[in-house]
Amino acid sequence: MLYHLISYLGKLYNFPGERLFTYLSFRAGMGLLLALVMGLVFGKRIIRMLQRRLIGEEIRDLGLEGQLQKRGTPTMGGIIILLCILVPTLLLADLTSTYTWLMIVSTLWLGVLGFLDDYIKVFKKNKAGLQGKFKIVGQVGLGIIVSLTLFLSDSFVTMPGTEVQLFNHRLADFQTSLQNNISEPEKIMHPKSSPQPLLSEDGFEHAALPAAYASEWGSWGAAAVAQKSTKTTIPFFKNNEFEYAVLAPAFLGGYRELAGWIIFMLVTIFIITAVSNGANLTDGMDGLVSGVSITTCVTLSILAYLSSNVIYAGYLNIMYIPNSAEMVIFMAIVIGSLIGFLWYNSYPAQVFMGDTGSLALGGIIAVYAIIIRKELLIPILCGVFFVESLSVLIQVSYFKYTKRKRGQGQRVFLMAPLHHHYQKKGMPEAKIVTRFWIMAAMLAVATVLTLKVR
Repeated sequence: MLYHLISYLGKLYNFPGERLFTYLSFRAGMGLLLALVMGLVFGKRIIRMLQRRLIGEEIRDLGLEGQLQKRGTPTMGGIIILLCILVPTLLLADLTSTYTWLMIVSTLWLGVLGFLDDYIKVFKKNKAGLQGKFKIVGQVGLGIIVSLTLFLSDSFVTMPGTEVQLFNHRLADFQTSLQNNISEPEKIMHPKSSPQPLLSEDGFEHAALPAAYASEWGSWGAAAVAQKSTKTTIPFFKNNEFEYAVLAPAFLGGYRELAGWIIFMLVTIFIITAVSNGANLTDGMDGLVSGVSITTCVTLSILAYLSSNVIYAGYLNIMYIPNSAEMVIFMAIVIGSLIGFLWYNSYPAQVFMGDTGSLALGGIIAVYAIIIRKELLIPILCGVFFVESLSVLIQVSYFKYTKRKRGQGQRVFLMAPLHHHYQKKGMPEAKIVTRFWIMAAMLAVATVLTLKVR
């Protein structure tokens, strides 16, 4: 709202500072700082409110060091994260962007789902929380909404990296030919007749060519020739685009493209469900999921920045996603909100985020990666979430298998998820959390390196 208000005042009254809001870097920085300050200021008040209402998480005695000391610590702290995401986004993001609204809906959808789970646990005194089938229905529902929006909305188009490179070469040749056709005296006397810069200072907004050349180039710009497709980025391959439609049977003929979108929908549902549940399982120690998510979100914002810039996308031979620069602003706000929350969630935690925060965070990461077509990088980027989920799957599966075969269940880990295994071995909680942060940072670097390692 503030972004649109200042833009409106700037057009009417030449409002001072109006141009600052046209820069992506300024709005992203402002969003991060605003979310951080809100977390620091309102976080303490929300924690006091939760304490007054005795919204504490019931801690079972699992024999873990320092566990009983956490009794009485309020949960549902994810409310702080949601508040610090939504308010700055509404103030600073472009509310005409479909990208912005899809991220807002995704945040609210899983945030409300997690809130219901926490509400049942805390107020209804039901340790099981929201039944698993209802969680799955909610996650599947969001997957359907996201995939259908990407399919139906004309705002979501992409251009493969090879086509971006070809476009940039053609554009450079076109500019050179225009430059050569203008005499030096004409350039001096009429500088505005020369070809104008193709990109603004930030490299995100395309400048229009002079009217004299409009008919020759037409509706120019990479965004004008980008198309809807089910292509995505696949790591470690030279031409790293993968088309979901190739998985559809050949006998479908002209319907293979539609089948590709159906496959894409199934992949979207699976990724949203897996990542949100993975974040939920990782949320078991003070500051663990908050710190890991910050590193993940920084990496995703870098990937979104590169994908939204036609020059960088062409240089790196990655998919160009027109008009997706607003995604960088949203993720900067998420990073700020997580840092603000970590101020109170670091060891020893004054508040737990609960499912309200963990499910929303997992959903944000999953949907964001899907929109910028980097969802196949999630096993690397979200390796901590992946390993935590895998440890639970291995533990449960092996226990059931040995119980059926030998009559007595056996375990692979001392306790699952994996962070509790190390805690059972006597490692201090703060050290476990810090080492998981380091692993998340290493995986983030490895994810960025996939842009060049092919």
